[in-house]
Amino acid sequence: MKAILNHMPIQIYNTLTGQKEEFKSLKKGKVGMYHCGPTVYDTAHIGNLRTFIMNDTIRRVFEHENYDVTQVMNITDVDDKTMRKSKEENTTLERLTKHYETLFLADIHSLNILTPHKLLSARNHVKNMIEMISTLLDKGIAYPTKDGIYFGISKFKDYGKLAKINLSDETKERIANDEYDKENPRDFALWKFRTGEDGEVSWHAVFGEGRPGWHIECSAMATAALGPTIDIHTGGTDLIFPHHTNEIAQSEAATGKTFVNYWIHGAFMNVDDTKMAKSKGNFLKLSDLEEAGISPLAFRYWLLTSHYRSQVNFSIEAVKAAQNAFVRLIETFIRLGEVQNEHVHAAANPREYAKEFSDKITNDLDTPGAVALMWDLIKDHSVEAKEKIELMLDFDEVFGLGLHVVLNMKDEMNEAIPAEITALAEARELARVAKEFDKADALRKEISTRGYEIKDNPEGYILKKIK
Repeated sequence: MKAILNHMPIQIYNTLTGQKEEFKSLKKGKVGMYHCGPTVYDTAHIGNLRTFIMNDTIRRVFEHENYDVTQVMNITDVDDKTMRKSKEENTTLERLTKHYETLFLADIHSLNILTPHKLLSARNHVKNMIEMISTLLDKGIAYPTKDGIYFGISKFKDYGKLAKINLSDETKERIANDEYDKENPRDFALWKFRTGEDGEVSWHAVFGEGRPGWHIECSAMATAALGPTIDIHTGGTDLIFPHHTNEIAQSEAATGKTFVNYWIHGAFMNVDDTKMAKSKGNFLKLSDLEEAGISPLAFRYWLLTSHYRSQVNFSIEAVKAAQNAFVRLIETFIRLGEVQNEHVHAAANPREYAKEFSDKITNDLDTPGAVALMWDLIKDHSVEAKEKIELMLDFDEVFGLGLHVVLNMKDEMNEAIPAEITALAEARELARVAKEFDKADALRKEISTRGYEIKDNPEGYILKKIK
């Protein structure tokens, strides 16, 4: 880990204030961030995964700028959706959610998303939720009904400040469902009393047997892991209301303190100019991209070329074009390694690429500008290959494209292996990732006829001379 010194000022767009602000942490040199994680009732679609790549980029930017980051993400494994799906599949809630949690973790691994420092299961933090609800009841902000415990939004004067909601309509209505009409800000369920349909999914509480509502889960887990006030909370823009709005209300009502200092929200991914969503049936999974010959890291590269607050319109053609650029990037990086001992004439006024890169990423995560800068570096003939490699590896600490894996694979190879054999191996690896298996097999045979064998491993491959 880098020394916690000389932090670059980081500008971030704060949804709460509606403007870009200079980040100031609660504790010097440290950052606590909480991310709304997946609801594990189905496989995540690529629109969901865009948000998790954004979260990963935020962490990487802060770590690149020498902050000590604590990254926390929840796993929603008990709510209306997970319970409904477990009944449909005639399985236990725990077995269902563990299955989809495993699939989710495999997806983020494929995308080279760093595993958060703390992955919190809602089922394991019900005690914290009960404690928070008890506090809200004691303060008279929550109240019991025949079907559960509800939060009275009229008793929290700043309700709706994140979503800029005006509570001029005083009509009282209670919303038992976790997800309700986004134009309908009303009292929401903190706790749902047990019914016959719940089966064994319930917990004992002093205010009644039952289970938590969705919104209280994140409030309880975030404060349990990071304290009553946290630096950064993230999610997609669809969570601003009602979920994040309700998180603020119940957290601040319970603790009397500001819940989050910086709210960061990522934009939607559209398909044919319509938001990608499971409810619309217009979604794709990461496995669908792989079947179309698109590697997960090429998908990540494509997303880095758009700003996290800009909506993107997905198409296979657009991502395949990005994959072509990504392949050129890898090929260029490999060639730089082959010529890194060659010297060039230095420019009289060389560009300060490292500083320019930090300026880009600390300006509200300007990854499109940072990617463009890397291509400028590649084309700059006044910079030696060895320096380009060092800078690209530094940039990739934020991009997360796995350039260090390419470098490590090359280091593991026998130095006597000819460049043309290495080139064949790299071409085969790209074909394998793109699921062009006939091409990959043909390249493997060609490598073998030239006296070398290639063995795949989790990080890529190893190339050796046949003895």
